[in-house]
Amino acid sequence: MASSCLPPGVLTLKQFMRRQQVLLLYRKIFRAIRQVPSEADRKYLQDWAREEFKRNKSATEEVRRCTVTHTAGWKRRQPGRVRVALKTRQS
Repeated sequence: MASSCLPPGVLTLKQFMRRQQVLLLYRKIFRAIRQVPSEADRKYLQDWAREEFKRNKSATEEVRRCTVTHTAGWKRRQPGRVRVALKTRQS
């Protein structure tokens, strides 16, 4: 009985819940980026965030859990303020 009753392409409950968590994280990141005053830095961070999500699209559950845990811990240490660490641009 290892076969699933779900049609192909339908997410399991666990996959659906993980997808919702990833989308929530994506939205939070972009809301924080919107508060960056410099237009050039905002554009750079938006491009960087999109590329990171695309690059990690096939990441394992363990890697995602570490990323979400790290992000949640960072947020707790920075109450009431949005701080975005800018990577150094390489020319």
